[in-house]
Amino acid sequence: MLSGLVCFAALAAHDAFASRRNDEPSFHVIGYVSDAKKLPPVSARKLDVINFAFAKVNPQHEVFLPGDTAPNSLATLTGLRKDNPQLKVVLSIGGWGAGNFSEAAATASARKTFIDTSTALMLAHDLDGLDIDWEYPTQPGPGISHSPADRENFSLLLEELRARLDVLGRKPRRHYLLTIAAADGKAAEGLELARIAKALDWINLMTYDFYGSLNPTTGHHAGLRPSALSPADGRNATRAVDEFLAGGVPPRKINLGLAFYGRRFGDVTPEHDGLYQPFASDGGYVTWQQIQRDFLGKGGFVRHWDEAAQSAWLWNAAERKMISYDDPQALKAKAAFVRERGLGGVMYWEQSTDPEEQLLDVVREALLATPAR
Repeated sequence: MLSGLVCFAALAAHDAFASRRNDEPSFHVIGYVSDAKKLPPVSARKLDVINFAFAKVNPQHEVFLPGDTAPNSLATLTGLRKDNPQLKVVLSIGGWGAGNFSEAAATASARKTFIDTSTALMLAHDLDGLDIDWEYPTQPGPGISHSPADRENFSLLLEELRARLDVLGRKPRRHYLLTIAAADGKAAEGLELARIAKALDWINLMTYDFYGSLNPTTGHHAGLRPSALSPADGRNATRAVDEFLAGGVPPRKINLGLAFYGRRFGDVTPEHDGLYQPFASDGGYVTWQQIQRDFLGKGGFVRHWDEAAQSAWLWNAAERKMISYDDPQALKAKAAFVRERGLGGVMYWEQSTDPEEQLLDVVREALLATPAR
């Protein structure tokens, strides 16, 4: 059970994101910003939260900032509060391929080291909380350590971290955010969803990368709903949200993940304009900026729209290449879904893939739109 202090903190968190209109709830807009020598432009007033990516965990269970650019990057991001005093800057820990989580969560002493060092970084850089991006508890990932015990140990880590954050925020009367990034399906099996939801302000649900190099066919990598062509067990954002709701996560603690990038497939079987077809090569990721500049209506690529899935894709028949991506039409549909389902808001990866903030503007306008009555 939550303590009275934790309950008070949770209410404070809700108040911190007060309604933008008197008669409707607000929706969080959370953007990841990756560390770099030169950060992309960020319009502070367009965001509620910036997740800075990434801190790492070392074999001694300590959380640290890799490289030498992170301190300056964090100072730049916290400096954006001058333009938006309500902006929160959160330190994300982990990311795809980041290891040492299993060991750091395994014992009380290891968890204490993780908590001591992560909160010390938070305080040293005047941040507003921590985001844990362990991909994924109990799962092998790209060669990282894992254990069946990760499921319970992760819950313990989050509960102990929540308790420490509440103590740290008591005197300054400041609520420090605690969030995680999570995925559906196999990845969600390593989470005690109902239990961890009590300790978390929200979960950033990574509703993207449903299709890529590890799949036998192409597909909508960030599809909102099932396609008429997708397999019965195919992944999509609606299915992922329903899984987390069924697991006991309140709707307002789920933020829908948006992909400001696409995934490329080559040597694709040409039926159905390359959609849900076998492919022989993987072209990797492509940013929204690159899609607009080099592929959208150019070089033989033709845009297609899947009404059932509410998703777009590009197909080059001559070269047998396919690109799955989120475009403005798809993002408007996702914003409407967030409103309809009463979710907490949206999260997107990543700021540098949409440096002119075209997609961000589409999402904000759609989230704040007044629904028809």
